[in-house]
Amino acid sequence: MSVQQIPTGKIINGEEVIAIHLTNTKGTFVEIFTYGAIINKFIVKNINGNLQDIVLGFDDVEQYLDEEYLENNPHIGAVIGRYANRIKNAAFNIDDVNYQLAKNNGPDCLHGGIIGFDKKVWDIVEEGDTFVTLEYESVDGEEGFPGNLIIGLTFELTENDELILSYEGETDKATAVNLTHHSYFNLAANGGNIGKHELQIFASKYLEQDENYCVTGKLITVKDSPLDFTELKEISQDWNPEEGYDQTFVLDKIYGDLSLASKTIEKESGLVLSVYTTEPVAHLYTSKYLKVKNGKGGRDYGAFEAFCIETQHHPNAINIAEFPSTILRPEELYSQTTIFKVSLNK
Repeated sequence: MSVQQIPTGKIINGEEVIAIHLTNTKGTFVEIFTYGAIINKFIVKNINGNLQDIVLGFDDVEQYLDEEYLENNPHIGAVIGRYANRIKNAAFNIDDVNYQLAKNNGPDCLHGGIIGFDKKVWDIVEEGDTFVTLEYESVDGEEGFPGNLIIGLTFELTENDELILSYEGETDKATAVNLTHHSYFNLAANGGNIGKHELQIFASKYLEQDENYCVTGKLITVKDSPLDFTELKEISQDWNPEEGYDQTFVLDKIYGDLSLASKTIEKESGLVLSVYTTEPVAHLYTSKYLKVKNGKGGRDYGAFEAFCIETQHHPNAINIAEFPSTILRPEELYSQTTIFKVSLNK
């Protein structure tokens, strides 16, 4: 096992971006940038013995700052905060105080606002033989959110090809927090459309959304619908080929327990991605709006060429009292764990 810090020479807001390399004895390799806590590479050995990168990204950190990329802002590989997904009307109330956020997705606030955690340079605060811990302090009022919030995010690579993401956070004022990670996965050796990937999501209900994909508060059974992934099936089996999926699933689990949320298999590579989480929901996004030029190796990325499994609390829960709370108070510790485990389909 090894952990290395590689200076990139890129300075953002006065801080140099560092590339962190995690490698295990099997040759599994993960590259993380301190900018956005981005998982830029996740290289594993497929069933044919070939090394294969299973996440989308760029060859150079500089490309994450490209104006055209930022205009579409797909948040490739980055941590999302302070609040994942959409907050209705970009507003919420805590303790009878109203807070107004940026309306960066129609009338709503998406993925933490205009300059979220995905566009911040995180500090390296600890390193071990198998892990690195990054930290970011979000100041009171940043993007409209109350409280000085300190978030620590530890990335650990195990000998079992598990990439473990462990989050902890503290605030000095009651605030809204809902973090996730936005890696775009493709398990096929040559990339391309992910419709033939087989997917299982351990959820019998999903969350209703309005016309702007914002959660309404209503739970709907997946049974007899295209959203039924309770049994393994090809992603494209029941989808609308022009829409794909952009939906939040409520996991069948005990709240807070670390359990299996989803499993994805790509037959030719033989790769299996299993996602475990302590979080109550997983959002499936099949990249309808993905439009990125000059990705790794100069390759362009288009619609439906990746899938995201975004583990988190219920979107818009800050405005829906029936959902698990996303309010963090000064006397509390925010904590969650998500594991991306890669194995072979033998």
